[in-house]
Amino acid sequence: MKRQSLKKRDHVAEAFKKYIPETFIDVVVDLFVQSSVRFKIVNGRKTKLGDFRAGLAGEKHQITVNGDLNPYAFLITTLHEFAHLNTYNSYKNSVNPHGDEWKNAFRQLLLPIIESGNLPEDIQRALIQSLVQTKASSCSDHQLSRVLHTYDKPIEGIEILERLPKNSTFALDGRHFVKGDLRRKRFICQEVKTNKSYLVNALAKVYPLEKN
Repeated sequence: MKRQSLKKRDHVAEAFKKYIPETFIDVVVDLFVQSSVRFKIVNGRKTKLGDFRAGLAGEKHQITVNGDLNPYAFLITTLHEFAHLNTYNSYKNSVNPHGDEWKNAFRQLLLPIIESGNLPEDIQRALIQSLVQTKASSCSDHQLSRVLHTYDKPIEGIEILERLPKNSTFALDGRHFVKGDLRRKRFICQEVKTNKSYLVNALAKVYPLEKN
């Protein structure tokens, strides 16, 4: 039985090597092995980085994480979803999804990562600040999300919206927009074809266009 357990750990560790910084693989493997959960790495989704779904009628719980995340974003998102799993195991559906119970569970998973000293300094600072008032996700924590974006692999022709000058023209989801003023964490952008205004996340990945 012990040999089977070691074989399972090795298999899980090998699967995560591509997605998680090597120094933190054992942390995630421990969480996976100790939990009865189905873990799926999926194609990138625009609306969420990860997801937890409680199993019904005896099915296993399921965690999904976007496979296009950089290693640090993948790690933090994975801990986020395991915090949901731990919260569900303790409280079922009797608490809010991102309430105090989940925040405490997330902090418990994050603290050893922060205290390890193996994170880049900018991510460590952003996570410490995030712990002061834990947000629902790394996406909603603007500063943490901004720092994590700096570890994304550059993609030719793509830029972060907030880095473009005002009045720049860019493409997003097949439509062309002109960047306007910042309103909190989103820019007011005017669609070229319809002249309608939309709020676009400051950290959205867009395709800059040259004006004719």
